[in-house]
Amino acid sequence: MDHGSHGGGDDGSSCKISMLWNWYTIDACFLTPNWHITTQGMFAATCIGVILLVMLVEFFRRLGKEYDAFLMRQFQRESARRYVDGTSFGPHVITFRATVLQQLTRSVLHALTFGSAYIVMLLAMYFNGYVIICIFIGAGLGKFVCDWLEVKMDVDGGKEDKQIRGIEEPSVCCG
Repeated sequence: MDHGSHGGGDDGSSCKISMLWNWYTIDACFLTPNWHITTQGMFAATCIGVILLVMLVEFFRRLGKEYDAFLMRQFQRESARRYVDGTSFGPHVITFRATVLQQLTRSVLHALTFGSAYIVMLLAMYFNGYVIICIFIGAGLGKFVCDWLEVKMDVDGGKEDKQIRGIEEPSVCCG
C-alpha cells in the first residue's frame, strides 16, 4: 500500500513516500521528485551517499573542534609570550577574542555541520529502513575515522589530562 504517493518524473511513474516505516527501494524518492530511485544501482548509490554524508557531518564536527583547539593553542602561546614574567604577583585574567576572520571560519564550519546534519535528519524522516540503517553505519564509521580518542597522561605525576578529546554530545542535529 502506498501511503502518500505523489507524482514524480516525466515518465508517469510515481514516487513512493511514506510517513510510516517502509522498505521501499524502487520508486522511492528523497528530498525532491528529482531524487527518484528507478534502479537498484541508484538505490545502492543513495545508500553509499547517505553513509558518506553522515561521515561528512562527523568530519565537519571534528574540524570545528580541531580549529577551536588550534585557536586555544595560539592564545596560550600569545599569553605566554606577552604576559608571563617572574615579577608579577597574584592571579591575572587575560582575555583573547577571536578575530573576525577566525570567527567567520568558526561560523562557516558550524553552518556546514549544522546544515549537513539537518539534511541527514530530513532523510531519516522518510522512515526508510535502509536509509536509516545507512545513517547509523555512517555515524559509526564517521566516529571511527574522524574522532579517535586520545588521552595524554603525565606518567611522572600520574595525572591524566583533563582535556580528553572526543565528542561530548551524541548528536549535532539540533545545534
